[in-house]
Amino acid sequence: MDSTEQLIIQTLDKIRYFLKKDGGDIQFVKFDNGYVYVTLHGACQDCAFANADIKELVEVILMEEVPGVIEVRLVDDNQ
Repeated sequence: MDSTEQLIIQTLDKIRYFLKKDGGDIQFVKFDNGYVYVTLHGACQDCAFANADIKELVEVILMEEVPGVIEVRLVDDNQ
């Protein structure tokens, strides 16, 4: 695991606190060419606001805190 992936995971750990308060969770899948792939779990998995939360919360924070992140993409864990 490279330093960028470690920083992504550390940053997701900060975000996780807020998701767990609502019964959800987030998991890092991979980082590839500027794209961060994540899955949502628990209450977040089927939430109608999941895509908005990814774009307006997770993506914004990761882009601010992790150099090289250009987008966060939600991966369907059921595929």
